[in-house]
Amino acid sequence: MKRLLLRTSSFIRSARRIVRKDPAIAEDIRTVLHLMAEDAFHPALKTHKLKGKLEGSWACSVGYDLRIIFEFVQHEGSEAILLEAIGTHREVY
Repeated sequence: MKRLLLRTSSFIRSARRIVRKDPAIAEDIRTVLHLMAEDAFHPALKTHKLKGKLEGSWACSVGYDLRIIFEFVQHEGSEAILLEAIGTHREVY
């Protein structure tokens, strides 16, 4: 089941900042977003639930130290993924 990806403005700003610093990472981000839309629990993503102040959100990996924080939400009657943040482990947790 393919899910719609909804991007928050903070996700978009952070992604642009990351790509400006390292343009080569753009393709990795695109690949991960495509995988998320197809299967948010694909083994390559290392998707896991978060605890504490981020409880209710999930995280997945985009390479060694880059993470995407997201939630599963309902959008127009179907399940979607709300992309909340992207950044290094230290930045997003």
